[in-house]
Amino acid sequence: MRLYLTIKRTFDFVLSLFAIFLLSPFFLVFTLLIKLSSRGPVLFKQERIGRNKVHFDILKFRTMRIETPKNTPTHLLDNPEQWITPIGKFLRKYSLDELPQLFNILKGDMSIVGPRPALWNQFDLIELRDQYGVNCILPGLTGWAQVNGRDELSIELKVNYDIEYLERMSLLFDITCVYHTFFKVLRSEGVVEGKSK
Repeated sequence: MRLYLTIKRTFDFVLSLFAIFLLSPFFLVFTLLIKLSSRGPVLFKQERIGRNKVHFDILKFRTMRIETPKNTPTHLLDNPEQWITPIGKFLRKYSLDELPQLFNILKGDMSIVGPRPALWNQFDLIELRDQYGVNCILPGLTGWAQVNGRDELSIELKVNYDIEYLERMSLLFDITCVYHTFFKVLRSEGVVEGKSK
């Protein structure tokens, strides 16, 4: 396991650095579009729970107006469309708003694959993950739960997928998660911009 974690961290660092370099022209375009379409900063910082429940600021391209209620998941907002900016709708549809998390990965706050980091106030999710040791691993840009439903999943089902990932952790399984994520993102599957039905 120690060897796997060392290799995983090396891959995380190298791949995130390469991806930042490769995607830098898109970063510039998105920055200009965000600044031109609404008031506020380009990046959105949000307090999340990392490995061993250490808090860190996750980075995203800002897709919502600065007046949006804080620390509330978008799918729990009433009529979330009213808060999303014009360019934000496009970025969210294809999960492009998540790209700045490559810097979180580079820093070591996150991994490419792992359970998605909980909001600091998602106490039920944090507690349930605690019971099964899920909080002891780095959160990820994508993960097994994202492949299997993302926003559509209940907390219990999401944690079940997190547990399965914890039990099956390997480079091959990480590659499998990344592979399936690519096609999920292209099809915009599992994204809920309103209250879950």
